[in-house]
Amino acid sequence: MSVAVMNPIVQSSAASALLQLDEPEVILQSHALRILNSLADSFWPEISPSVAKIQDLSEKPSFPDAKLASLVAAKILFHLGDLDEALAYALRAEELFSISDATEFATTLRAKCIDEYIIMRNKPENETANDGKAQGIADDLGFEENKRMAALEDVVQKVLDSCIKNGEVRESIGVAIEAKMHDRLEQAIQSCASRDERIAALNYCFECSQSLVASRRYRAEVLKLIADMHRREEDPDEVALANCLSFLEDAERLAELLEGLVMSDDESKRLAAIQIAFNVHDNDTPRFFDKVVALFVSKEKTEGEATTEDSTRKEARQQIKDILSGSIPSSLTLDFLSNYSKADSYILQTIKSTQDSRSSVCHSALLFTNAIMHGGTAIDSFLRDNLEWLALATSWAKFSATSCLGVIHARHTASALNLLSPYLATQGGASSAYSEGGALYALGLMFANGGSQKLQRPESATPADGSGTSEAVTASEYLLAALRRESGNEVVQHGACLGLGLAAMGSWDGVDDNDIYEELKLTLFRDSAVAGEAAGLAMGLVSIGNGSEKALEEMLTYAEETEHEKIIRGLALGMALTCYGREDDAEEIIETMSSSKEPILRYGAMYAVAMAYCGTADNKAIRKLLYTAVTDVSDDVRRAAVICLGFVLFRHPKQVPKIVALSADSCFPHVRYGAAMALGIACAGTGLASASEILERLAADPSDFVRQGALIALAMVYMQHSEARTPKVVEIRKLFEKTIGDMHEDVMTKFGAILAYGIIDSGGRNSSIALTSLSGHRRMTAVVGLALFTQYWYWFPMVHFFGLALRPTSFVALNKDLKLPVLEVQCNTRPSLFAYPPMGPPKKVKAEEKAPVAVLSVTAKALARESRKEKEKAKAAASASGVEGETPEKETKPDDMEIDAVTKSENEKETPSKAEATKEEPTSFMISNPSRILDEQAKSVIWPKEARYQPVRTDGVRGFILVKDTRLDEEEKFVELNSLATARAPPESGSSVETSVQVSSAANEQAGLDEGSEPEAPEPFEYVDEEPADGEN
Repeated sequence: MSVAVMNPIVQSSAASALLQLDEPEVILQSHALRILNSLADSFWPEISPSVAKIQDLSEKPSFPDAKLASLVAAKILFHLGDLDEALAYALRAEELFSISDATEFATTLRAKCIDEYIIMRNKPENETANDGKAQGIADDLGFEENKRMAALEDVVQKVLDSCIKNGEVRESIGVAIEAKMHDRLEQAIQSCASRDERIAALNYCFECSQSLVASRRYRAEVLKLIADMHRREEDPDEVALANCLSFLEDAERLAELLEGLVMSDDESKRLAAIQIAFNVHDNDTPRFFDKVVALFVSKEKTEGEATTEDSTRKEARQQIKDILSGSIPSSLTLDFLSNYSKADSYILQTIKSTQDSRSSVCHSALLFTNAIMHGGTAIDSFLRDNLEWLALATSWAKFSATSCLGVIHARHTASALNLLSPYLATQGGASSAYSEGGALYALGLMFANGGSQKLQRPESATPADGSGTSEAVTASEYLLAALRRESGNEVVQHGACLGLGLAAMGSWDGVDDNDIYEELKLTLFRDSAVAGEAAGLAMGLVSIGNGSEKALEEMLTYAEETEHEKIIRGLALGMALTCYGREDDAEEIIETMSSSKEPILRYGAMYAVAMAYCGTADNKAIRKLLYTAVTDVSDDVRRAAVICLGFVLFRHPKQVPKIVALSADSCFPHVRYGAAMALGIACAGTGLASASEILERLAADPSDFVRQGALIALAMVYMQHSEARTPKVVEIRKLFEKTIGDMHEDVMTKFGAILAYGIIDSGGRNSSIALTSLSGHRRMTAVVGLALFTQYWYWFPMVHFFGLALRPTSFVALNKDLKLPVLEVQCNTRPSLFAYPPMGPPKKVKAEEKAPVAVLSVTAKALARESRKEKEKAKAAASASGVEGETPEKETKPDDMEIDAVTKSENEKETPSKAEATKEEPTSFMISNPSRILDEQAKSVIWPKEARYQPVRTDGVRGFILVKDTRLDEEEKFVELNSLATARAPPESGSSVETSVQVSSAANEQAGLDEGSEPEAPEPFEYVDEEPADGEN
């Protein structure tokens, strides 16, 4: 017996329910609402005309199903696109609004609810009340706002509970941080089952604090919570904890952590302490380093209390002090860059041969390119090999040429005075004021990244202060003495001020009096335009980031009183540097400078915004810069406003092309130039196609300086990109080459193209622009260096600041003695993806030979007939004239339709096929210690588990990595590096040929050549005596 199964009724209309909604009985209305609730997602167009009735029912206190009416109204309003009203009615539905449903309505309003709650939580206190009073709104509105806030919080709490229950810890962490719910943040992290999961959650929380939190104060609160939770772990992650303390600049706790690790009996803990020291130094906060070192030294035991067991600890403690002071990182970095440089001197020689030696602009550009290309490598062979060309530099060009040595020999502090002695009068050198000023500037560039080591004087040198003592002094003390001595020469003062500002960068905390700052202020008050500009800039470098009200007031007052534009510009930039990292605390001085009638001060205000909010992507800062870019009457201010967008947004490079796209199409060339530089700064090393598209268009701009900026920015974007990784880089390099070789190109555009070659191959192709440390901290020196590099618009020597923005993309593994053991790591990518560009002249591509023409027998017969007729005519003509003609050759009769055989040449027979010539590239390869590892490449590098040396940290292979030896019974092998040359620098431009020969001989000795040795004979070659062509004698 079969049973009939009835099909379910499919609702085709909501008309019946809508009719019941008009009934006066409450029961029918409630029944209608239940039906409409189930049909709302499908029949909302039919229901929408009755939404007003449903809203009325939801607002009636006497209606029993008012919450249900609110839910139905919310669904209809949602489908109509009114999300704000839909959320309001959904909140009135209270428990009927289910956030766990997987419908589009529930998920969208849930996200909207979270966003609204975050906005309200982040509103300044009393903002809502003030707005209400201003508009005359009744006091009961405050109660409604409080009810709305409570309803939103209830939904968010349910969302967080759901996330924690489902194991979605990262989602709950993100919501809790943005909503400022510390208790729920801690609860989410504690919900992790294992220690590794909690550490991973804390690390993710740290990342969120850098990317999601805009307020500096609230970021500090989150970091304190993370640090406290790290400390509560039984086995804490010391490196992650130290990273938090470094961001908080909590020197006391960091020193305690280092001391505890050093005193541990576990070797891994001591290695972790050394690794922490390297990480902290990479964060680039000089004042913080000094505090940590001072506190760390205060905890050190006295010699009398030390025991035999403490020798290892004492060695580790000394290593940590040397690392934090910068001496060990600088030495290791210098060794890596000098030994593994891949700078291509052929490019420099090619540029030199194509440029007019009479053009001082191109001459200076090539000097800058050489300096940046060899930045930090201590390789100055190009200058030594081209002394006559170098002698063409005069006046301020000589100043720039001499200061180039500071970029090339950056961190080469041990031989600083020996290298620069030919230019320093106090070191026995007979130099001009321009050379001496450039040498003092170079000294500051060497020590800007070189730590706080003492200067080592040459034996024949005399102290800068003229005293008879030869005690070692710091670079700051030496330059301060030089500034005091040269009170009458503004050129030397200019170099001394810049060098002093670099050597003492960030040394003043703004609290106590500072001798360097006061001496710079005295130089400023002499009202010399040349010296005053550098003094104002140096005052900002010394007080960078301290926000000193005293310093800001003094600089602003003098800038408003002086008539020298150079001094105003130097002070404006100095004030901007003082605001570094201050965020909201810098708003007062920014507003004061922005409202000034002096355009140079408004120009400085844009850089103050950039420095105060660098890397924060703060909406308020972005709006201010964009507003100024379109409203200010000064071209310089508009240009600066667009450039500074790159600094504010450098953590979000993919957003910058969208933001500056309209500026790149502006009718003002200064704004277009600013857009190009902003893209170069924010997108450095990314190779973003969207950025390249805009920059390539700007590289063909009608304005020469816009093309200049676009070429420089293209070089920044494509730093360290290979052809296999980014094929576009080949076209970019050809664009540089074409621009440099074009005789009709404007000199300013050529300047940009020449400089671009140095930038794209920075630091021997082993360095790249890095505005953040490996742990995510802003690198103060790099940000300042790139900001001041953009000032080359006014003053070419500012190009040298570019070297401060570079960081080696290196992998350097170190053992407990800070030596480089022989080891390898595996990279799971094709070698060509991250390979160096080819060096030397480009390989000439052999032209393809044309295929021989096949001759048909029919054609051969026709040709034979023609040939026979010609010969018969010639014979007849010869017989008529009495001259005997030649006997015709026997005709060869080819077969019909036969194709003549084609004989291949010898070369063609030997050439292998294309398939045979192309070898299959491996998918992985081994990287030895030390080597270049790019940021993108690091994701594919793994540490072999069976390797003898294992890293202390397994979360990265960039920078300095401490490794532990797991086979103590085996003998260690170490990497041998060549020692650096310490010869004196090339002589100044006016030196005699005899002196030049002596310096060249010294350079040859360093290269391993004896003075009397002869160079090797050239390769044997075959000489071909070509006969002259027709018409040539």
